[in-house]
Amino acid sequence: MAHDFVYTSHPARIIFGPGSQARIADELRHLDCRRALVLSTPTRRNAALELHDQLGELAVGVFSEAAMHTPVAVTERAMAAFAQVDADCVVALGGGSTVGLAKAIAHRNDAPQVVVATTYAGSEVTPILGQTENGLKTTIKGPGILPEVVIYDAELTVDLPPAISVTSGLNAMAHAVEGLYARDRNPLTGLMAVEGLDSLKRALPAIVARPHDLEARSDALYGAWLCGSVLGSVGMSLHHKLCHTLGGSFDLPHAETHAILLPHTAAYNARAAADVLAPAAQLFGGELGGGLYDFAAGLGAPLALETLGLREADLDRATELAVMNPYWNPRPIERHAIRELLGRAWRGERPA
Repeated sequence: MAHDFVYTSHPARIIFGPGSQARIADELRHLDCRRALVLSTPTRRNAALELHDQLGELAVGVFSEAAMHTPVAVTERAMAAFAQVDADCVVALGGGSTVGLAKAIAHRNDAPQVVVATTYAGSEVTPILGQTENGLKTTIKGPGILPEVVIYDAELTVDLPPAISVTSGLNAMAHAVEGLYARDRNPLTGLMAVEGLDSLKRALPAIVARPHDLEARSDALYGAWLCGSVLGSVGMSLHHKLCHTLGGSFDLPHAETHAILLPHTAAYNARAAADVLAPAAQLFGGELGGGLYDFAAGLGAPLALETLGLREADLDRATELAVMNPYWNPRPIERHAIRELLGRAWRGERPA
């Protein structure tokens, strides 16, 4: 089979395996960093303080205000804290919100980043920053945004509640599905996407059944790494446009929004991209949209945007925002079809 593609790899150092959190200090020294600002969300502040103490003289402070969708106002406060303690790098402990803050800081001052991933967001291996200001979420892409080191230690994820594990994992799966039909896809990202989907398809039911299963947790982190790497290598399409719209303009929670929309966006593109989506469809019974919906339902994942607080009266406005400046997509972005998609997702119906 003849291929015609361009593939750009993103250099990042990946440290994978149980117990790898013990290597954080060595990785900071390897980067020639001596004054780390530890980042977290408010709920993980105690863990961030513990990590700060473990790093000893290599850590100079904790900033624990990371928030969903990376509000610019929070980044500005973090930048002030970074300057106040004269930090020379950041260590992000957490998921997508904390990783987003680390990226936002690095985008502004080129600070080296060490990310200690505790969810399955996958954003830690992408050179993409999504940030929110004045009710709009925008994205920036560039090599300086990519974290230099990512540490995946499954021992840090065993206490992640199953419900959050599921939505986080479905979020990662959305990266892979969208990567399969991306305009700039290539054979390597296709292989990574299918492997990532397969790994998470095995891992998530096991985590729901046995939350402290270290092997299942490792499989989920492995899948998240692969799915995130796919997103970092190709362009985004309809799915991410809708999630950015709902998250940035209606303040819906990030992972849950991805989880709910994934079956619907996959179904929207199922015919237009049937050939490239075939390997993923086979993983979910041959019908990708419906199969993903059934998979999510079986895990107890949220299925309806209504449950996240979106009002039915907001759907027309969300549709208008979604069709403005649309990302490239294999199927044309049709306003009436997008409104129908959002209606089904709001009601929690299985994709047609």
